[in-house]
Amino acid sequence: MRITLKMYASLTDYLPDEAEGNAVTIEIADDTTPHQVIDNHGVPRDEAHLVLKNGTYVEPADRDRPCLEEGDVLALWPPVAGG
Repeated sequence: MRITLKMYASLTDYLPDEAEGNAVTIEIADDTTPHQVIDNHGVPRDEAHLVLKNGTYVEPADRDRPCLEEGDVLALWPPVAGG
């Protein structure tokens, strides 16, 4: 199945060359977990601090469960710092 992977801020460095802006369409198996997508793109798990599926927060405990469906958007943000 195909999903869109979006990465923000410093995580854009992990996007493949074919990415357009901060997004890329990828092909994954039906039982792929969010953590597997993160791992497959070389993103350290502690750097993918905020994980959203179609705009809804994915709890850390749920990132090892298959929850992705055809057409979903998985978005990743690093930890936010500053003030």
